[in-house]
Amino acid sequence: MSRVSVKPTASFTVPKPPSDLFDTDDPYRPAPLPIAALDDRERLACLRLIRSDTIGPATFRDLINHCGGAQAAIDALPDLIRKRAGGRATTLCTVETAERELEAAHRLGAVPVFTIEPGYPAALAATENPPPLLYVTGQAALLNKPIVAIVGSRDCSAAGATVARTFASDLGAEGYVIVSGLARGIDAAAHRAALRTGTIAVHAGGPGTIYPPEHRDLYAEIAASGCHITEQPPGYTPRARDFPRRNRIISGVALAVLVVEAAQRSGTLTTARFAAEQGRDVFAVPGHTLDPRAAGTNQLIKDGAILARDAHDITVELGPIVGHTPFRIAGVSDAPARSERPPLAGTVA
Repeated sequence: MSRVSVKPTASFTVPKPPSDLFDTDDPYRPAPLPIAALDDRERLACLRLIRSDTIGPATFRDLINHCGGAQAAIDALPDLIRKRAGGRATTLCTVETAERELEAAHRLGAVPVFTIEPGYPAALAATENPPPLLYVTGQAALLNKPIVAIVGSRDCSAAGATVARTFASDLGAEGYVIVSGLARGIDAAAHRAALRTGTIAVHAGGPGTIYPPEHRDLYAEIAASGCHITEQPPGYTPRARDFPRRNRIISGVALAVLVVEAAQRSGTLTTARFAAEQGRDVFAVPGHTLDPRAAGTNQLIKDGAILARDAHDITVELGPIVGHTPFRIAGVSDAPARSERPPLAGTVA
C-alpha cells in the first residue's frame, strides 16, 4: 500500500509544545500505562493541572509520568518548581474553580475524558501532542472506531455537497465513522449523511456552544445519535485562532482526511497539513481547473495527496491499517500498554 503524504508549505509549521518542567530527550513520550479509569479525586487533580498556567500538554504528560498520577504531581509541584532553575512560578488552578467547570460540564451532559483514561481516542493519543482533556457529549464509543474525516469549503457547490454526502454515506456503510467540524457547506453535508451510521463533530468552542448558530438542529441530531467533542471548557466562545486548533483534533482522531472542495488559501488546507504531519493519509476529490473552490484540492493532489474518486479508493488504502489497529473501548481498563500496540503509520507512539 502506498503511503503518500502532503508536502507542507513553507508558511506552515506545526506548533511545538511548551517547555517541559523536566529535562528529557523525548518530550513526546506517551502517558503512563496501563491506562486506567480515574476516580473523582484523580479526575479533579488532572483538570487542576491542565487549567494551571505554564502547564501545557507536554508538561502535563511529564508530570504524570514523573509522579505517577495527577494528585501526586500537585503534591510534588512546589518542590519541582523550586528545583527548576530559572523557571516561572506556576499558579495552580483551585479545587473550587475545577469543581465549577466539572459541574457546568455535567449540566450540559459533557463527560471529561483524559489522555490516560481508556475512553480517550486511541488515534489522537498516538499523535505527538494530544490535548490532555476532551469533553465528550453523546456516543463516546464512536471515538474508538475507525474514523475518516471529511472536510471542505463552507461556500461549497451543490455538486460538492452531493460528493460529500455520497462519500460519507458509502464510508458509513463500510463501518467508518465520519468526523468533521460542523461548519457550513461540506462539513454539514458529511455530518447529515452519516447520522445513521455514526458521526463526530469537533468544536472550537466549549460544550453546548453551537457554531454556526443555524446548525442548532444538526447539533441536536448529532447529540442524539453521534458524538460532540471539544478541548475547551463550558461557556468558552471560539475565536479565530481556535479553529486551527480544532482542525488538528479532526485529523488526529481520524485514520485519514478527505478534502472535498477547498480554495487555494483556506482553513480546510490546515486540516490536510495537520493530517500529513500526523502521518495520516490525505485524500482529495479533484475539481474543475476553472473553479476556485477546487484550486486547493487540485494542489493537494499535485503535492502528493491521494486522488479519491469514490469511497473504495479510501477503503482499499485503509483496509490494512484497520485490520491491525487496536482501538480502545470506553470503560475497558485492562487494555494493553500503548507501547505494546503497533503505532499508526507515521505517528509517534
